[in-house]
Amino acid sequence: MKTDKIKVLLVDDHAVVRAGFRMLLASQDFIGDIVDIERGELATKEYQRFQPDVVVMDLSMPGIGGLETIRRLYKYDAKILILVYSIHDETIYVERALEAGAKGYVSKNSAAEVLATAVAVIASGKRYIEQGLLPELNDVRFSETNNSDHTLNVLSPREFDVFRLLSKGLNAHNIANELSLSYKTICNYNTQIKNKLNANTSADLAHIAMVHNII
Repeated sequence: MKTDKIKVLLVDDHAVVRAGFRMLLASQDFIGDIVDIERGELATKEYQRFQPDVVVMDLSMPGIGGLETIRRLYKYDAKILILVYSIHDETIYVERALEAGAKGYVSKNSAAEVLATAVAVIASGKRYIEQGLLPELNDVRFSETNNSDHTLNVLSPREFDVFRLLSKGLNAHNIANELSLSYKTICNYNTQIKNKLNANTSADLAHIAMVHNII
């Protein structure tokens, strides 16, 4: 039976958070079926099976992480509608998510009803960026050709994830556990990141992160 209600796929590694999202969205008359998964690695397969209208996802997840998940989903379907719902409200995260293929961004610090509104707006084919997250914009549009000269643009999505954790003081073993990657892989990323950012020490990385409001 055909329905006009919005089908939603939730991607978040915390079961309690997913349950909260489901309860919030299910309370809206315009939301239909909801499926939730805990890792980005499952997203493309579940997207293909469930064929949701909107994907709502976090950025900070173990494994491939949110940004890489967005990139893979967008590569699979360039028309995909992805809404990021993240604790990170810094501009760099918003820009990274949009550049990867997301159509909207909402902070978890926002009022609960903002998430439902964002889902509805994105499902209608428009972008939705929570007010204040991209101060330079006067509306919800975002330039697809944004080539702003940002130091961190040289980092790949995965390098950015590792950089963020390194700048917080986590060591290679901690980061390997956090991202479900090998210790050797994290060490290689560490070297690549420092080379790209012309940084010699972890303190240098922390300084760069502070300048760009990452920490």
